Amino acid sequence: MTDLLPQLLSALILGLLGGGHCLGMCGGLMGALTLAIPAERRQQRLQLLVAYNAGRILSYTTAGLLLGLAGWALASGPLASVLRSIAGLLLIAMGLYLAGWWSGLTRIEALGRGLWRRLQPFTRRLMPITNVPRAMVLGGLWGWLPCGLVYSTLLWAASQGDALRSAALMFAFGLGTLPVLLATGLAAERLVGLLRRRGVRIAGGLLVMLFGLWTLPGPHQHWLMGH
Repeated sequence: MTDLLPQLLSALILGLLGGGHCLGMCGGLMGALTLAIPAERRQQRLQLLVAYNAGRILSYTTAGLLLGLAGWALASGPLASVLRSIAGLLLIAMGLYLAGWWSGLTRIEALGRGLWRRLQPFTRRLMPITNVPRAMVLGGLWGWLPCGLVYSTLLWAASQGDALRSAALMFAFGLGTLPVLLATGLAAERLVGLLRRRGVRIAGGLLVMLFGLWTLPGPHQHWLMGH
């Protein structure tokens, strides 16, 4: 449990401060979903936006559980230390991304484009949004939109070698993305602006990189634990 808490915090920070990428990938979609709410349902806007995002976070959690099962199969063999090294390196790479110092993670978005092409037609059939279940299903489909930050976090979560832990990390990541995307849907520009400040992103990136160094196996762990 002691090593799970910093990992959950890392996942939460990745979601929260990855907001700039979320806005690039999903900000326009969030606006389109808001506009897809019929005029007579506008008083339910917050309820429907929460339902969208609940479905999206459930998709992240499900993906974490499924890929985590594969990670568990590998971790039960001699590859356990290799998986831990991969987890640490991915955290460091994501910290560099959050701080704005390296954006190579976005290149892996191509991995999910084939799946998204198959799912996208179903999203159109759910428009316009008239009730909460419909909004939640649409959000669940939206969760499979190709996103380098989501995929990188998913690979890191799966490398833990524990399906339930992987699901928990993806759930925490999803919760972290919630404020920015809800604020976008509700036009709360002040919160979005705060989370996109360079100083905030650098501080979050450095903290995630520190967790990545702590995750890497080696004698340096004792020094980090002492500090």
